[in-house]
Amino acid sequence: MELKLLNDQGQAAGNVAAPDTIFARDFNEPLIHQVVVAYQANARSANRAQKDRSEVRHSTKKPWRQKGTGRARAGMTSSPLWRGGGRTFPNSPEENYTQKVNKKMFRAGICSILSQLVREDRVAVVDQFSVEAPKTKLLAQKLKGMGLDSVLVIADSPDDNLLLAARNLANVLVLEPRHADPVALIHYKKVLITKQALAKVEEMLG
Repeated sequence: MELKLLNDQGQAAGNVAAPDTIFARDFNEPLIHQVVVAYQANARSANRAQKDRSEVRHSTKKPWRQKGTGRARAGMTSSPLWRGGGRTFPNSPEENYTQKVNKKMFRAGICSILSQLVREDRVAVVDQFSVEAPKTKLLAQKLKGMGLDSVLVIADSPDDNLLLAARNLANVLVLEPRHADPVALIHYKKVLITKQALAKVEEMLG
């Protein structure tokens, strides 16, 4: 498997060899779906609290007598059937949304995503990727010159200039290889990997 090598102007400058075990796998849609859903679920925080029938403010007085009114029986106004009553199954801050995906499945899912991106011509390699100063304008001009508007940059130990310059661009994200996640890989139109980062990716997923 060979990946396209780009220069600073975004033009093809040759090819870079890459292992088939990472970039030439079959598309496994069920596995990718499971990995993406688990990643998003594990990032979710339980920050919503609702009250059950014992926690809402209410009177314990019986609203009306048990028999003879023609209406349904009612014990107290905190019933979930009543307006202002407690929830039947309330959300709790202690709720756990995490889903377990073992390392082998996660790595296989990442490889399947990368392989599909290669088939769609959405992955390219660059020798290095940096900017001279921590200026958003400089990075925006560089990406525009390369013909990129939505890009995930995977760089080995990115410097502060690149991180600060990309921080304020909505469609640009800079990550280290160990932080590359399935959601980010799918979200951006193009994935740029530096040669050093590519070696790290091969070491991690190989």
